[in-house]
Amino acid sequence: MTKRALISVSDKSGVLEFAKELEALGYEILSTGGTKKHLQENGVAVTAVDQVTNFPEILGGRVKTLNPLIHGGLLAKHDDPEHQAQMAEHGIQPIEIVCVNLYPFVETISKPNVTIVDAIENIDIGGPTMLRSAAKNQKYVTVIVDSNDYAIVLAELKAEGQTTLETRRRLGAKVFRHTAAYDSYISNYLTEYTGEEFPEQMTLTYELKQPLRYGENPHQKAAFYQKHLGSDFSIASAEQLHGKELSYNNIQDANAALQIIKEFDAPAAVAVKHMNPCGVGTAETISEAFAKAYEADSTSIFGGIIALNREVDLATAEQLAGIFLEIIIAPAFTAEALEKLSAKKNIRLLTISFAQEKRDAFNIVSVEGGLLVQEPDRFGLKDGEVKVVTDREPTEEEWAAMKLGWSVVKHVKSNAIVVTDDKMTLGVGAGQMNRVGSAKIALEQAGEKAKGAALASDAFFPMNDTVETAAKAGITAIIQTGGSIKDQDSIDKANEYGITMVFTGVRHFKH
Repeated sequence: MTKRALISVSDKSGVLEFAKELEALGYEILSTGGTKKHLQENGVAVTAVDQVTNFPEILGGRVKTLNPLIHGGLLAKHDDPEHQAQMAEHGIQPIEIVCVNLYPFVETISKPNVTIVDAIENIDIGGPTMLRSAAKNQKYVTVIVDSNDYAIVLAELKAEGQTTLETRRRLGAKVFRHTAAYDSYISNYLTEYTGEEFPEQMTLTYELKQPLRYGENPHQKAAFYQKHLGSDFSIASAEQLHGKELSYNNIQDANAALQIIKEFDAPAAVAVKHMNPCGVGTAETISEAFAKAYEADSTSIFGGIIALNREVDLATAEQLAGIFLEIIIAPAFTAEALEKLSAKKNIRLLTISFAQEKRDAFNIVSVEGGLLVQEPDRFGLKDGEVKVVTDREPTEEEWAAMKLGWSVVKHVKSNAIVVTDDKMTLGVGAGQMNRVGSAKIALEQAGEKAKGAALASDAFFPMNDTVETAAKAGITAIIQTGGSIKDQDSIDKANEYGITMVFTGVRHFKH
């Protein structure tokens, strides 16, 4: 009996050559719709599926392969006498090869202004059904969903007359990954469309962007996966212009830098080490902004990650080139800046769209055995109930310094304290087990610059010792969340030292 291959693809790259090779190997080609027309027009003999089923395509092509004469041929066990008898009784012939890819649902919903009608019309039903039938019967059937596998299948058919069971198992597993991803795109789109925030089940799909040399440490294997329909304003969507490939820790740090730079509209520069900011500067020009970020902590910036929210010009590049840096992220580099920085062999230069038209709806963190899902912390001062709780009102410069500190402290590991003036960070205290400990670190780093500066805290003061420590260092303005049962102690202490203090009503813990 002639062997059969069923081919029906949306992506026709390489399919003509594949079909011709199968035809030369003696396979009868079954096909439908556009694939059938494409193959016939290019000289391949094709049997239409409706000739096999004796039933026409109906409902505008929605039903064409959903038929026992097709699925019986896909699901029958070739070495089961009962299956073979039933196939003979009902005139069903086996199908040994299935080559199918699916309606372009993801491409459809990626288009601007796509309608729900267009989206639903591009949900494939027959294709996934054939793929799953063939993949379930992988002991006997070779199923192909990726054109990159055509060559492997043809090589084995030519060498042995059939594919190996190992290959069929591998291709079958690939099919179930593919259909699972396809269904997740559909379910996530419809879930978002219907407004479900936390559905009873969550299925996530990420695509391999690149294997990594190792993880946090050289003995840990790692890879980088990208959300297909995720934000363009992300490290996963960055274009690398120069330098060796990113490491696991590079990606983590670069992501941290990007989250901070999102906070600023004015020219800004952010330096990050180990996912904490070590220097943030704002100014009239990007060159001046970076100079302030560097001045904020010229020691910790060594080997750091830099994010800038303006095109890097030659003046900025000359400053950057004088420091050992791992990564520079910016919306663009001038030709002169790129030439200057590319002279440094190992530095990575990344460009990212700063359009911010689309941001991911949730932050997702893995824990052993589960996931934590939350909205991103996009709360700003304009969203809160900001109030001055001390006798003295802030000056204009103190307001600017507190706003800068509040924008940065939300990105520092808790407990977090940030000391700033109106243009740059002066000291950062991160990750301490008590708040006054973080304050002491930040104030020690700021040194004499703490005099007249502002202090930002990511949460309330449980007692007045942080205010006392800040006052003795010369801090004149404090911004914190408020909400402690001992708030009044801190207010009284601030008034004692003439410090102006602002409550925001919302904390910014970051773990």
